[in-house]
Amino acid sequence: MHGRPRRPAKPEDEAAASAKAAKLRDLQAQVLQNHHSRTYTKVAIGLSFKLLEINPEAYTAWNYRKLAFQHNIKELSDPEAIKSAVDDELRVVEVAFKANPKSYGAWYHRKWLLNQKLAPVDSKREFGLLDKLLKVDARNFHGWNYRRFLARFMGVPDEEELKYTMDKISDNFSNYSAWHNRSILLSNLLIQQSKGFESKQKIFSEEFELVTQALFTDPSDQSGWFYHLWLLAQTSTPDNPQLIASWPCNGAKLSSSLVKEKVEQSILSSIWCHSLKERTVPIVLYFNEPVKGLNQSSVKLKSDLEFGKDICWRALSVTDSGYSNCWATYLQIANECSSSQQYSVDVSIPCSDDIVSRSGSTNNCPVHLTFTIELISDEAQDIDLFDKPVTWNRSESFQPHENLESMPFDLLKITSALVEEDSNWHFERLSEEIDLFRELPDDNSKFVKLTLARLLLASAAIKSRGRSLMERKRYCEEAMGYFSDLIHLDPSHKWYYEDERSLVLMDKLTCDMETFMKHCSVKVEPNLVPLNHVQLCSLSLTRIGFAERLIWVQVLDLSHNSLRSVEGLEALQQLVSLNISNNQISSFTALEPLTKIISLKVLDLSFNEIGAHSIDTTRYICSSPFSHKVEACEAFEECRKKSINVEEYWDAILFFASLKLAQLDIKGNAVASKVDFRTLVTMLIPSLKWLNGECAN
Repeated sequence: MHGRPRRPAKPEDEAAASAKAAKLRDLQAQVLQNHHSRTYTKVAIGLSFKLLEINPEAYTAWNYRKLAFQHNIKELSDPEAIKSAVDDELRVVEVAFKANPKSYGAWYHRKWLLNQKLAPVDSKREFGLLDKLLKVDARNFHGWNYRRFLARFMGVPDEEELKYTMDKISDNFSNYSAWHNRSILLSNLLIQQSKGFESKQKIFSEEFELVTQALFTDPSDQSGWFYHLWLLAQTSTPDNPQLIASWPCNGAKLSSSLVKEKVEQSILSSIWCHSLKERTVPIVLYFNEPVKGLNQSSVKLKSDLEFGKDICWRALSVTDSGYSNCWATYLQIANECSSSQQYSVDVSIPCSDDIVSRSGSTNNCPVHLTFTIELISDEAQDIDLFDKPVTWNRSESFQPHENLESMPFDLLKITSALVEEDSNWHFERLSEEIDLFRELPDDNSKFVKLTLARLLLASAAIKSRGRSLMERKRYCEEAMGYFSDLIHLDPSHKWYYEDERSLVLMDKLTCDMETFMKHCSVKVEPNLVPLNHVQLCSLSLTRIGFAERLIWVQVLDLSHNSLRSVEGLEALQQLVSLNISNNQISSFTALEPLTKIISLKVLDLSFNEIGAHSIDTTRYICSSPFSHKVEACEAFEECRKKSINVEEYWDAILFFASLKLAQLDIKGNAVASKVDFRTLVTMLIPSLKWLNGECAN
């Protein structure tokens, strides 16, 4: 391990190991017996000490000692006796550190003891212990984590701890843990606006100078590069979360009744909304970073429409963290309508402490938008979109949309003097960094190329705030070149670089209306319903990015790429038809974001890799929460009644049971050839009309 060669075991070593194992088994059995019988005598506690002295990772022994300590401390009233008991327990932890200074159980036990607050804490002893341990291993992250805990516990100012990190970095530029602790402390000081830390520009300029010295001293060391990446993230993003896109966009007019002639004459004034057929309108808000706290008080809705139930905002995220870039609510319209009527909906987001990012910053950019909903009678909107199967014909020439004004391509712009002033400083700082790193000898260093790519992309992001579009595209082109180099230079991280390159390409294609409209059109179905269509085929995309620029799309063709996931598409609540055929999707868990799209009716999954791998670990390691669901699922019981193997198809069942498709194409996947699969699909999707181009029933 870590470059040390293995040596063959000697007979005497094997004998010693066997004796040690036998002793451990005997001690573990006795400690477990005492734990179960709640025996907390001095002899019993001594046995747990002997076990931890040999094996500090015995978590049950630590838990037993906690229970024993709590039981016996109740019998003590003398402060000195209590202090002595605490000191004895602290010494047990110190003995464990000798066996393993990175024992999770030992460090947690020490924190637990101090949190009991039964005796005064000897800060000299605690910090002295840390100094000894960090001299042995300066990057012991357990020690640094405990130091942060101890500093908070003892009320040590962050400024003093910041000086300590500087001492450790001066001793060794390669101390990743010291750099990491420095980033945490600086974040706290800047958020609190502590004395001397009022100016973010001044502090980060000094930090860039510091880390640049480290990088130029030893360009091959990773520690400084990671800290530089953190600085870059702080420099290239706004201090507070901002709303960057919404659906419906400001001024939009939604309707469930449109005619072909208006499309052909380019006088399309309304946007056809499929969910209006079911009297549901999704509202989507997209922020520049993950936030939480959207509710009826932080987002105010005003309308003369009647809503059927309370408005509830939910995070459109594949994780269950509570934070998300994208949030949605679904207006259930209760109005009865016998003729065409229009209603306005006002959405306002005031400055609020409720909407908060992971860093603790709050929304300070108020936003107001208004859109119109046209309701028509139930008879007038009785349109069957799917009486015939939808076809995807790539041989047909794609006709870009010529009338830009009719497309709902609208991003909310935050244009304040303060943001502009910050952007100027950010861009100047990043430009200096780009020039500086271009001076570093290349030597095919992956760190230099990766950092330059990130610097260029950060500069390109700032360019989107009103500066030269040509220069922004030039930065994107150069960054894509670096990622292409990295794919060949560092093949072990090939997937990461491909994903990053895909994000840059998505940015380049969608960053301005003129470029994006080359991939957009209004597709008119045979039943006269016009749909906003985007085609991004054969671009070698492995990941979907900048979904906030696609939230108005109704037909999306992503076929013939290399997509391994569809994360990001959950924001497209207007999406009716999706083609992701001929990609590299290998499991249904990778498709979980699609279950959040209420309008999705047509899905082409043909010629992917679902079911192609005999041992498909992506079913469990995918970011989708499918693999963590434990609630009872009625669909499982229905499948068992049909003698379908639930254990084999669990992810397919969870996926299809959440969809209301009218058309599905899944041919060309290994899973589609299995005997029970067609029965499974038609049973779970009763609304399905077309399966693999044929009538489903």
